[in-house]
Amino acid sequence: MNESLAKVIDLAKQKGIEAEVYYLASQDTPIEFSNNRLKSLQTKAVKGIALRIIKDGRLGFASSSDLTRLDDLVAGAIATSEIGDPVEFEFADNVQLSEPDSNYQLPSTDKLVEIGKEAIAKVHEYNSDILVDAGFDMGSSQVQLATTSGTFAQQSDNTVSASVSGNLVRGEDFLQAYAYQVTRDEEPDYEQIVQDLLAKYRKAEQNATIKSGSYPVLFTPFAAASTIGGLFKTILSGQAFVQKSSPLIDKLGQKVFDERLTLTEDPTLGVSACSFDDEGTPTTTKNLIENGVVKQFYWNRLWAARGGKTSTGNGFRGGLSRPGTSLVNLCLTPGKSTLADLIAGMEEGIIVDQVLGAGQSNQLAGEFSVNLDLGYKVEKGKIVGRVKNTMVAGNVFEAFNNLVDFSNEAQWVGASSYLPHILFAELGVASRN
Repeated sequence: MNESLAKVIDLAKQKGIEAEVYYLASQDTPIEFSNNRLKSLQTKAVKGIALRIIKDGRLGFASSSDLTRLDDLVAGAIATSEIGDPVEFEFADNVQLSEPDSNYQLPSTDKLVEIGKEAIAKVHEYNSDILVDAGFDMGSSQVQLATTSGTFAQQSDNTVSASVSGNLVRGEDFLQAYAYQVTRDEEPDYEQIVQDLLAKYRKAEQNATIKSGSYPVLFTPFAAASTIGGLFKTILSGQAFVQKSSPLIDKLGQKVFDERLTLTEDPTLGVSACSFDDEGTPTTTKNLIENGVVKQFYWNRLWAARGGKTSTGNGFRGGLSRPGTSLVNLCLTPGKSTLADLIAGMEEGIIVDQVLGAGQSNQLAGEFSVNLDLGYKVEKGKIVGRVKNTMVAGNVFEAFNNLVDFSNEAQWVGASSYLPHILFAELGVASRN
């Protein structure tokens, strides 16, 4: 146990209060290229503790990156408990989990700087007018969590992220495209990232138009993660259940979607894999939607208590914050069609590749709408060019009951989504040409 963490536990016991102590030590080295040139290279390190306590039935919280003033940290948490919410849950009790340390050695900064220069050169071989940005981030972190009721859990990881993006200006036309990967205990496929970016530019060399109406729409995994995946993460959250903002509240056990839709969380897979959450609750693989049937929501300790449920190991933090409900990952079971076959079967439609933001949605109705940042027109099974000034909208229930198929291969998007391509038979398309 880290010395600072152990001291906070001892201080809490001396004061007769229940405590949960979350210790985080992280180091990040971001490398940034902007407009074809190396812009910045730095290393940032953070160490700190987030403390939750229960005193007189109320919850207190304090956090600090100053580990020389732990008495003040405990005093601050006690002070906030005086105006804190009544406690509806208990801290993890007598959990012992320790994951083995990673032996992976992160790449050197010199190596990544050279890879960045090579990536820019390869993009310029295709088109020297593209202004290229490239980014890399090497991160290592250690998490330890302990409670006064006998819990101790720890894990560490090493991750590398790499991205390459470009901006091509053609008169009043701005074409921005990007590709990226995030890996754990291994390096990204830098060459594949560049090739993915160039493939987007090649498909967008010609401009195409489409009239407003209803069409088949194919979402790439990257577009699906931020729109459809993001919507499911929201409406399957225990917080949305308690706050009655999910359209699935009264759908448990019912077949709501196409039977080919199976959504799972598997905490043993991917960059964010972990055996416990940031509250010390063991994580488990779970079927959220199985063959179209809504099976369960996911919970952290606070919202589980408010919903009369048990935590499912989905309490996670952003840095030294309080834990909220979040998934380790969202995995969608692939289908049976190849991507080429899905595209070949489209008489006229569009492919959504990049979207602006996460779009807008009326979650109570299961509705979503997204503006295309990068999308392509398909005619008679062929990609014929890029579409601009276009929006796609639909209802998640209707969309998945008008599913053509999922592609037979899925891919990781960032650190938390594993998705195939998704082709819907009909979605609303609004175009301004």
